[in-house]
Amino acid sequence: MIGAGLGAMAAAARLAVAGHRVVVYERTATYGGAVGRFERDGFVFDTGPGLLPLPAVYRDLFLKTGREPLEKCVDLVQVDPAARHVFADGTDLLLPNASRAGVVAALNTALGPGAGDRWGDFLVRAREAWDRTRRPLLEEPLWPNWRMLGEREPYPAVPHKRLLRTRRARTLAEVGAWELRDPRLTALLDSHALAYGLDPRATPASAAVLPYMEHAFGTWYVRGGIRELARALYERCLTRKVEFVFDAEVTGIIEKDGRATGVDLADGTVTEADFVVAGVAPEVLGRVVQQSAVRSDGDVPPRRVATSRLTVLLALRGGRPEGTAHRTVVHTEERESELDLLFGGASGAVAQPTVTVLRPDDPALVPDIDHEAIVLTSTVPAEPDRAEPEALGRDAERLITTAERAVPGLRDRLLWHEVRTPADIARATGAEGGAIPAPALAAGDGGWLHPSNSTGIPGLFTVGGWSHPGGGLPHAGMSGALVAGLIVEGPEFRGSQ
Repeated sequence: MIGAGLGAMAAAARLAVAGHRVVVYERTATYGGAVGRFERDGFVFDTGPGLLPLPAVYRDLFLKTGREPLEKCVDLVQVDPAARHVFADGTDLLLPNASRAGVVAALNTALGPGAGDRWGDFLVRAREAWDRTRRPLLEEPLWPNWRMLGEREPYPAVPHKRLLRTRRARTLAEVGAWELRDPRLTALLDSHALAYGLDPRATPASAAVLPYMEHAFGTWYVRGGIRELARALYERCLTRKVEFVFDAEVTGIIEKDGRATGVDLADGTVTEADFVVAGVAPEVLGRVVQQSAVRSDGDVPPRRVATSRLTVLLALRGGRPEGTAHRTVVHTEERESELDLLFGGASGAVAQPTVTVLRPDDPALVPDIDHEAIVLTSTVPAEPDRAEPEALGRDAERLITTAERAVPGLRDRLLWHEVRTPADIARATGAEGGAIPAPALAAGDGGWLHPSNSTGIPGLFTVGGWSHPGGGLPHAGMSGALVAGLIVEGPEFRGSQ
């Protein structure tokens, strides 16, 4: 196993239960990949994902790999309200967790009669897209005829008449403009795409499954931070006798008779194996394959991901006010400019970008009840090092200024802050520019899929966000299940039942 991210560890635990001896080689000093942690002065912060959607994936993983279920290994709690949204016009909205009726009522109250009903109708259509794509995109290995997934749009858009023509939404932006018909509802929809680094103007309407997942399965938090989920999975692997070798960089994959048969390490060690599973970015895998092409001609080509994440960690004096929402999305006042800067190649910076503010109610993250730990995140272009002090300062200032719209008096309470850039993500994961993969989506001629877990080299498999079914914590867990199934059952494996 190359890499100790969550997808790789999910595969390792399942393979160990199936009787395989599994050794994980990780080039850094710890497990978790992008699911990191920063600690200072008694403050603790997640530096990767801060919330867990679709926890059933990890419940299944822990059920299948040991006696203790997930809830015995971590303190998993449902976040309610699911989110607070502060829109460009100042509208302030609280959305309840996993309640369609509650969401509809909240939207009708905050945005005006009819707004919530339109969103509720949209969620019904999004469920149809989910039902049509759940198995092929999450629970089954990528189809050999994967192009079929890109030919038909699974989202049943409402016909839109204009100038005697009837049109159906093909992109998420068109869904917002034609079906939701409110700039705040459009911003709400767009924020789900933007959180995964997707341009709603180009992303197929099938991305409606992203807000549907949150609505249907809820938003969850692991006390102590999402890093605790990585810790629990690492310990489950150890219980199943998985071996970990840290600070061990794989420099080559050994091939014999056209099959992967082991790995070369930077220290000169050669390790033989029946199977090799790579949980690394495509460019990293490309450097270690010595002889053959990783991907066959008929596979999905790796899709270039152009976005990363900027994170600012805030240590504050003063406790977290009672009733504070765990997550607040502060929407930009310059929506088109932000999208152009992120996806259109425009230069410059948005003065107040869309920012997610995480304020967990978790005593484990602060030195005492008279302090608060806050994480600010914003989607940014994936790019080389932006570690210059002046650039970091400007980036942090923009996020803090935006966050003040949701956290009054923020600067007065600030003790110190730390900035995590795409360069930090690149160092942790090896992904060029600190790019973060998005989940796989149907439609769009297959351009939103990820390469299959099998490769053009027999015996070599890929796992994690850079292969099917793509990025995100649930998808990483599912990729581990798919790889384990393909190795244990062979090419005839068709996914969980």
